[in-house]
Amino acid sequence: MAQTSSMKLLGARNMSCIVERMEWNNKMDLIAYGTEKGEVVIQRLNWQKIVTFPTPGEDVRVRSLSWQMDETLLAVGYSNGKVALLDAESGTIISGLIYEDDIKKVYFSKAINSQENLGTYTCNVKDKHRRFLPKLQPMTNIDPCLKTLDQKSFPKGSPCFLVVIMRSGKVHLLLLGALQAGSIDLTQHILHPHEFDVYDVRMNGDCNAIYALLRDGQELILLHFQNQVLQDCMAPMLELATHCAHILETKNYINDTQQCLTEAWETVQLEMDNKLTRYANSQPYGVISAHFLELHVFGFATFEVEEFLFETLSEKGFKKIANSVDLSLSNLQSLVFKQLNGAAINMFYFLNTIAGFGRMSHFFESLISPDVANEAMRACGGFVLKVHELQRTIDTLAYDMKLFHAWMIFTILRLSHQEIPDDLVLTEEENIAMADFICAMEPELDDRSDDEDELDSQSQTPPPARSKFNLERVGQYLDNAYLTQLYPRDPVQLWEEMVTDNECLSNCKLFVPHDVNLSLVQQRDKMFNAIDAVFHKPTESISGSFKVSSTVICNDLPPMEPGEDHRDRDLVTCTYYVNEASRTDMLACTISGQEAMILEFSRAGDECVRCTRITLEPGLFTTSVSEDFCYLRFVDLQFYNESSLSILAQSINAGPGMRPHSFFIQFSLTAALNYSTQHRMGPLVKLSEATVSQSIHDIADGAAFKGLDGFSDMLAVSGSRKVATVLSDRKRKMTIFEMEIEEEEDDTEMSQASFLDISKESVLAGVPDAEKQEA
Repeated sequence: MAQTSSMKLLGARNMSCIVERMEWNNKMDLIAYGTEKGEVVIQRLNWQKIVTFPTPGEDVRVRSLSWQMDETLLAVGYSNGKVALLDAESGTIISGLIYEDDIKKVYFSKAINSQENLGTYTCNVKDKHRRFLPKLQPMTNIDPCLKTLDQKSFPKGSPCFLVVIMRSGKVHLLLLGALQAGSIDLTQHILHPHEFDVYDVRMNGDCNAIYALLRDGQELILLHFQNQVLQDCMAPMLELATHCAHILETKNYINDTQQCLTEAWETVQLEMDNKLTRYANSQPYGVISAHFLELHVFGFATFEVEEFLFETLSEKGFKKIANSVDLSLSNLQSLVFKQLNGAAINMFYFLNTIAGFGRMSHFFESLISPDVANEAMRACGGFVLKVHELQRTIDTLAYDMKLFHAWMIFTILRLSHQEIPDDLVLTEEENIAMADFICAMEPELDDRSDDEDELDSQSQTPPPARSKFNLERVGQYLDNAYLTQLYPRDPVQLWEEMVTDNECLSNCKLFVPHDVNLSLVQQRDKMFNAIDAVFHKPTESISGSFKVSSTVICNDLPPMEPGEDHRDRDLVTCTYYVNEASRTDMLACTISGQEAMILEFSRAGDECVRCTRITLEPGLFTTSVSEDFCYLRFVDLQFYNESSLSILAQSINAGPGMRPHSFFIQFSLTAALNYSTQHRMGPLVKLSEATVSQSIHDIADGAAFKGLDGFSDMLAVSGSRKVATVLSDRKRKMTIFEMEIEEEEDDTEMSQASFLDISKESVLAGVPDAEKQEA
């Protein structure tokens, strides 16, 4: 006899668009859902919207949603291969990953209990670097569009894995959402790669093995993979992943700072382009330096120079330009000296720590290559040297520009016979520096033969870009090209002379290389590539350690027809739950339209699996069941908690003119224990032959039914929040129920043959009216 389920209607809403995914937060009053437009909306139980994240592109669909355990961090997988980590609390995108294939599912694993895996290695994931490194300065004073960098650790809450499942069968593991902790291609472990589909891939409760539910030809199988590296090196991996997260933060900070550098430099060029560079481009190459040098040394101004100084430019206008250029150069100096230099030092600290880990081969041998880590340190040191080189170049340019501005104002006043302030009179040393600056305004072009000039004229190749008052000596550092004007060697620095004269010093691995020909962008990319190489080792070690320990055949599937959408036809829906109390991993999946299988994998060391196979059809000995319950099929299922499975079913025998109806079924796993079978995990387990389906109507106190009006499409439940959400009416209507209602409070409980009758007024009015209508 089917029982009724104690549920209370909290409210229902007609959504403005189709909802494709739903997920409850297990701790907070938050539900996230993805729409057909690719948007992700987070709202509360009372329908209050917290934040809406826009779609990442046109025609992009939301494939999967997953909350991090007990946190406000939401992982979203999109159809264009993008995975985004969204923070519901701040309404910001924490980070994003791009893959080349469509996403099947993304999810956070359970929290890693590092205390169980410490062994003899002491893992301390606290931010020790805060004791030694100053906090990086925010960049909001340079670009208001950039948000202040929050110097919290990249991961939030308890450490866990982020698992990304691709439709192609590739699975990627990321520890703390930062460290690439291995990958596996499931198509390499099956017999029929051309008849393949992946339904779900889950990590076990100890985070050292995975379960993969997939189609292999005409069989629904579950592959169990063991991983020795994950089992032995979890504590060192957490340490490495924490530093990897800090490195990713620092890389983002360096990229943002470099973007600000480019914007500040464009401001300098814009100010110079107003009139000065326009005049420079109108003159033949080399004439400006000659005319200005003649004006500076002999005090004689040509007609073109006088016209430029008095008609095109004035003292007031030049002072305005000078102030703007000085302010922009000051911003450049601040960015390089504070932000960029500080980030480079932080990066060197983290890489130095990782290189130190590499020396502890007993713990980190499979995770870190000492030679690769040292090479990354040397590349970071080269970046630090390049930052100092750029800083000296900007300082020199700032000094020369101030000197040039003062001399221009002095010259304008002198030629116009006005009184000259004493502070504008240059000293002998400044006059010499001014002459050198004028001579270097237009650097000598490379010697070119007549044949080369003739070839260029015939090919109509555009001439090289003109030097604009020699501003290229700074701008060249921000281009992805080799430097054209090398920084002059300081004769006082004996070390540079020693390295130049002794090739063995420049090739020695103990010293940091100084690549004088590389720009800042090239040096940054070289450092980033060296850092990426450091984290290839854990990916290769973990990926190579996945071994299939058992293959479980769950059921037979109908053959695939060419061009047929088998994902909709197979109706394979699965859910997963880690039961810490009994140390078991629970997986439930539909194996046909009316049958489901519940598996409990033991982690206690006995290598056993308990199987419960149920069907919605009445059994041979089923009695006193209403016709409404006899012809049902599975629509969706989810674990409510460790002892209950929530099932969404739909009738399949609606007569002509009758509206189809659905049922919410709360199935007791405890009551079904007597109908389960236990099997030893081996290389091959054929559960399809060793198990028999049991009707849920024959399990005493096993199933509680709640009738729902219309066709229901999707289910989302949360045992910790005691709520259930049903999506119906072609995924446009969302209904929320409160679960586990006490008998005296359950004034909405219905008989097994009744359905929910929600009026349009209650739907539009929201929760309070809906409760009144139901009452």
